[in-house]
Amino acid sequence: MKAAVLGNDNFFVIGDMPKPMLDEYGEGAILKVIGCGLCGSDIVKIRSGIAKVGDVLGHEVVGEIVEINSKTNFEVGDKVALGHHVPCFNCQYCWGGNYSMCRHFKATNIRPGGFAEYIYVSEEHLHNTVFAVNSNISEIEASFLEPLACCIRAVKRSRMYDNSKSLILGLGSIGILMGETVKAFGNQVFGCDLLYERVCLSEKFGFDKSFHMQDEQVAMAEMKKVAPLGFDTVFLTAGASQTLDFATKVARDGATIVVFSSVKDENGFKNNDIYYRELTVLGSYSPSPMDLEDSMRLIEEGRVNVVGLSSVYSLENINEAIEDTTSNKIMKAYIKL
Repeated sequence: MKAAVLGNDNFFVIGDMPKPMLDEYGEGAILKVIGCGLCGSDIVKIRSGIAKVGDVLGHEVVGEIVEINSKTNFEVGDKVALGHHVPCFNCQYCWGGNYSMCRHFKATNIRPGGFAEYIYVSEEHLHNTVFAVNSNISEIEASFLEPLACCIRAVKRSRMYDNSKSLILGLGSIGILMGETVKAFGNQVFGCDLLYERVCLSEKFGFDKSFHMQDEQVAMAEMKKVAPLGFDTVFLTAGASQTLDFATKVARDGATIVVFSSVKDENGFKNNDIYYRELTVLGSYSPSPMDLEDSMRLIEEGRVNVVGLSSVYSLENINEAIEDTTSNKIMKAYIKL
């Protein structure tokens, strides 16, 4: 089968590799991949050296079941979207609600990644993280199942109260999804970005107002008009270390700051800011099966709009998709097989 395999110099090479065979695994299903979203974490894995030569990445998969041996109700021909990790539900991490820290969660995955013509999905996945795609949504909309679920988990973990005010720092595709999730949970949401076109775009996706970060003092003065005491919750979605200090400046005393992206260095928050101002700083990493279920419902009900966020690329043009994403030429790439 055809797949995008990571080669030298952090570029994908399109080549042939063995198709996964259901006989090798017993239970589960083989999916023919229809398309797969390019996640920012895929790019981080490539650029940071986490991904190795020979790896096939991609986890925001939409596909069609072509072989199955399962106790679930899925059948050959079903179009599905999925999450790629499954928690055990029976360990200290899961009992505490930290499903993405579960060691079983980290060990499970689809095989290979979604930038391939076919993948194997385990029986555990079919029971917990695979969802039928209804005819009322497109394949590209369905590909947002997993990234939207990540945002849903972050909003749940923030424990924001009703009618609170949240600020999203970084208005890429994840920032837009995070803001829409906050709105879907019934709260006010504001955004901030260095790129003016993204500030404008966010308001088209339902943000109450967004701010251009061209001048920090000017932006903060504008923010004071809508949140005089500061924002109740601040979400860091930009992956830039300079947003850490800014987040504490615009958060009200007693606020929650949600870390939703990695940064290149090891800069952190100031201890005394957290202590004297009673700030809560928490991380949110990856979704549980329950968050995936909520995600599919929000997409199907149209409560979160993802139409227009993705640009479509062929598998052969995946390197171009990465370059266009990192250069901010596009918001998000969808790799169509």
